[in-house]
Amino acid sequence: MSEQEFFTVHHAMKANIEPLAMDYLYPSLEELEAETPAPFIVASEFSRLDPLQESARAELKHSDLRHVIELLDTQNAKLNLLLSYMLSQQDEPKFATVTESFGASRFSYRSPQLIELDTPVRAKLFLEHPAAAIYCYGQVTECDNQPEGHYLVHVKFVRLKDTDQDMLIKAALFQQQKLLRQRSLDRGDA
Repeated sequence: MSEQEFFTVHHAMKANIEPLAMDYLYPSLEELEAETPAPFIVASEFSRLDPLQESARAELKHSDLRHVIELLDTQNAKLNLLLSYMLSQQDEPKFATVTESFGASRFSYRSPQLIELDTPVRAKLFLEHPAAAIYCYGQVTECDNQPEGHYLVHVKFVRLKDTDQDMLIKAALFQQQKLLRQRSLDRGDA
């Protein structure tokens, strides 16, 4: 993975962050692929189908096939429900947290304890849109003491599949668009 910088958005996303030993050796990308839990692979495949589903919906809309569209939407909702259940089984309560911000090159989260700089972490990030989950590794770059007794931990990605990086870009863009729409609505109401 290259050292590219991407913009980050402030957003609370469910995550599991597991600090590892300082001498932990990161897996190669091939090893990362092999150790990725099956539900994460399924989620990734599902999210790749989303653009295809959107294209099919648009085509069907022009053909006035309202009932077929409803059927596709229902089937998609069922699959997303099943996927959410599968992914919830990967959520480990002892490592559960939420992100403070995220992007395609880094993320931050709050921790009750100090995490040393350069600490390797194993992360599971549970995206809402696109509905997916990411299994990756990172390294702590900052750990700032916060007034409320927590630490704000900044992590840069060290091992992240390109497809997962693409999903993070889409998720960040979605959250940014959501924020811009809300700002536009707020200005319209004022």
